[in-house]
Amino acid sequence: MTATLTANSYGKSRVRLTKVVRHPAPSQRHDVYEFTVDIALAGDFADSYTAGNNTKVVATDSQKNTVYVLARENDFDSPDAFAKLLATHFVDTYPQVTGADVRVHQTLLTRVALEGKPHPYAFVGGSNEARTAHCRVDASGTRCSGGISGLVVLKSAGSVFVDFVDDRFRTLPDTTERIFATTVEANWRFTSVEADFNACYKAVRPVFIEVFAEHHSLAVQQTLLEMGKAALDASDAIDQVDLEMPNQHRVPFDLKPFGYENDASIFVTTDEPAGQIRGTVERT
Repeated sequence: MTATLTANSYGKSRVRLTKVVRHPAPSQRHDVYEFTVDIALAGDFADSYTAGNNTKVVATDSQKNTVYVLARENDFDSPDAFAKLLATHFVDTYPQVTGADVRVHQTLLTRVALEGKPHPYAFVGGSNEARTAHCRVDASGTRCSGGISGLVVLKSAGSVFVDFVDDRFRTLPDTTERIFATTVEANWRFTSVEADFNACYKAVRPVFIEVFAEHHSLAVQQTLLEMGKAALDASDAIDQVDLEMPNQHRVPFDLKPFGYENDASIFVTTDEPAGQIRGTVERT
């Protein structure tokens, strides 16, 4: 038997960055960006695998340092712009690098407001929701996408699930009113790397929430499609939306041993196992 290395990549993951942008007086306002960066490089690195020859290897520690140095040297206002900056840098700087994948996960912070006035430098967090970005640069060009991770939504009415396959494995009854809870993972593809990344994010996120709340859902799948269509309607800068929406069940608790009927008010909260619903919506 012979074996050949047919593909390879390597990089640095979970590089944590906080950048503070201090605006001059009189505003005294600070903007704070908290990013986690993942880098993967592809290219002429086979000798490192086959012969232990590292002369072309950009050390992963050097990649980590690049994140901090470029963050210091450059202005940016979105994770998308920073991902694009980093990916372009690696391909343009090192001839042995033929492709760079950079993913940026932004921890969201909300500016504190006191007596209706935004505080210049105090923020509050606490949510698992994040903004995401991905940029790939290689011989075929530059491609960027944005997204949302960990957007938790729930509604206690307006969700139906009936008429599904009835066979010997089915125990779930039809329901014309159920709790609909999910954690939205979304990714959208930009039509141009010069798109206004922030404007797109600000347009898409609210329509996800609005459609989820208002749409009378006959299935998680149906609501997913409507959310994707609404995102495409909200921004001309994107042409494809990938959505993942696990159906995180709320199971009625059996109160009969305690002398009560469950009047659809007491549930066991579950996040696993979960129905895993995925879909891609494209502009046509």
